[in-house]
Formats: sequence, C-alpha cells, structure tokens
Amino acid sequence: MLKTSIIALAFAVGIGGVSAQAANPKVGGAAMYQSKNIVENAVNSKDHTTLVAAVKAAGLVDTLSGPGPFTVFAPINKGFAALPAGTVEGLLKPEAKDTLTKVLTCHVVAGKVMSKAAMAMIKADGGSHKVKTVGGCEITLSMDGPDLIITDENGGKSKVIIANVQQSNGVIHVIDKVLLPKM
Repeated sequence: MLKTSIIALAFAVGIGGVSAQAANPKVGGAAMYQSKNIVENAVNSKDHTTLVAAVKAAGLVDTLSGPGPFTVFAPINKGFAALPAGTVEGLLKPEAKDTLTKVLTCHVVAGKVMSKAAMAMIKADGGSHKVKTVGGCEITLSMDGPDLIITDENGGKSKVIIANVQQSNGVIHVIDKVLLPKM
C-alpha cells in the first residue's frame, strides 16, 4: 500500500540489522556533520564523487542544499561503476540532463525517513512498502534478514550499507547500487 504519510515520519534508529549511528558517522572516509546539508556532506565523501558530479551536472545542488527535509538513497561510486559501460559518461552529457535528473530524483523521497520508520512501514504492509520519490518513481522497501533493501521500478535491488546519516536538511542512507526508473 502506498502511504502518503511518509513525509511526516522521523523515527529513531536501532532495530533489525540497521543500527544507530555515531553523532558524526564517517562516510567515504569523511565525517558527516548533522549541521551540514546533504550536498555539503556528500562533497567530502570519497565514495560519492560520481554522485556529486551527477548532482552538479543535473543542476540539483541548490535543491539538495535547500531546507528539505529529504531522504536520499545515495549510491556509492561502485554502484555507478556497475552500470553498463558508457552509461555514466552518457548521463553526464548536457543533452542527457533530463534523464540524469530523473535518475537522481528517483533516489530522493520528500521527508526525513529513518530506518526504523521504514522498517515499521514494511512490517505494517506485510513485508514490503511502496514509496513515491520526488522524481515520480515508485520504489519498494523491504527487508532481507537484517538488511534494508530498495527495489527500483525495473526490479533492480540495492542494499542500504550505511543507514541514518543525519543532515541538517534530512537523512542519507548509503546504498550499494544505482536505482533506475522505467524509461
């Protein structure tokens, strides 16, 4: 069941395989500060250089620096590298800006959704929970043992590898693969 109340949810962490984070957890070798916004923190992560380049190319820096709140499922560089050869390079071209924007906004949910809230929605919906992204995509949240799994519209699965990285304008959940919209 698609719930529209996801925007209002902001719960604490600590159930299942997703555990609480330190005040300033490290992502990609850099501390993530709750006083900084999503973009200010992401630019310091060596694991998110491709994502940062893509956000800049899509013209989304101002949006993701804005007040939010946003929940961002942030794929690591290895996730981008796993795409078919030439995909990333093609998406970064100016003529592909609309497609790149669609791909990136399918990783963003309006509101601040911590892992505990996501897991509660999954449980309440009988094992999976559908969510609309700001890009209009529908992703599905589920659990695989202790792991929070995000499934894109094409059936591609990504695992949350670092959850609940709080930002001044939302939260980042680091994922291992890129989510792709139906095109």
